[in-house]
Amino acid sequence: MASPETAGGEKMQEFQKQINSVMRTINSNSKVVAFMNSPVGQYLDERPFLSLSLLVFIALSAVPVGLFLTVIAGTAVTACLGLIILEGIVIAVCGVALLCVLCGLVILSFGVSGVLSLCYLAISSILNYLHTSRLLSGARPLTPPDSQAEDSHRRRKVSKDSTHVD
Repeated sequence: MASPETAGGEKMQEFQKQINSVMRTINSNSKVVAFMNSPVGQYLDERPFLSLSLLVFIALSAVPVGLFLTVIAGTAVTACLGLIILEGIVIAVCGVALLCVLCGLVILSFGVSGVLSLCYLAISSILNYLHTSRLLSGARPLTPPDSQAEDSHRRRKVSKDSTHVD
């Protein structure tokens, strides 16, 4: 039976293969390639925290914007029935409410992006530590071959006629 460490390592490698496959599929999409070659794509590629914040903001703002558009469509139908003044008031109030919600979501998206970035850094540091400690636990510290040769020359001095000299 496999130990928990090797079973976990195999699961992690399988998960990594799946993630790499998904990333290759996304990166090979022609629309993604065109976007990444655009100035906006290059700008966001250079600033991953801003990209993550923008992604979180877009995801969180979809529901309030959808509700706002639903209210607008409803008021447009109502306006067709002759309630033009009510439509203007409702649109103004909903516009101010949407602005407040979106401002709150901007702050929330930066906070969520910060937490996600910290989690990524912490998890990658922990995995890196575990990986390096597992590699070094079974092997003695490695020294470069050049330093081993220098050490052997320092320990033993040999004269030109191959006799040992201390």
